[in-house]
Amino acid sequence: MRPDLILIGVVGRPHGVRGLVHVHSYADDASTLETYKALVDDQGRSWSLRWRGSDGVAELRDAQGQPLADRTAAQGLVNTRLYVSRDVLPEPEEEEFYHADLIGMEAQEEGQSLGQVVMVHDYGAGASLELTGGLLVPFTRACVPAVDLAGRVLTIVRPVEVAGEEGRGVGGAKAAEPSV
Repeated sequence: MRPDLILIGVVGRPHGVRGLVHVHSYADDASTLETYKALVDDQGRSWSLRWRGSDGVAELRDAQGQPLADRTAAQGLVNTRLYVSRDVLPEPEEEEFYHADLIGMEAQEEGQSLGQVVMVHDYGAGASLELTGGLLVPFTRACVPAVDLAGRVLTIVRPVEVAGEEGRGVGGAKAAEPSV
């Protein structure tokens, strides 16, 4: 997918027989999805959206303004990702980031690479970063004290629960024992 597009929603299951669908919005305010002139999917098709109630049910229209014909057409779009051009989105506040900005960044601990961010997970209790190799790091100030967007580098400080006492040094090196 193009780097200038931000994932804003995903089409869910059909609703009824008239081509309506459930849409899961990633926007802070789901109603803003209606205001975007064009939502784009992974295949490059353009869509517009109009909410049909407060339960996430929407009518999708193609680039020619035609709504989905029926439930079968709606079923064919299940799990379709909807993107919006980054230039129509507001700039994030200080210490806020679009997930797309974090994906691909190099994660370093004590100057050594831990891998790249491959996914940002957020299940409601706070975000976590998944790095190449499967390492999950809570996206908190304690675990990620610095984000250098320009340099595309995150500073990681793994908690003992993640790194283990012997994994505190990068690459599994044993941490220095204090002298007595």
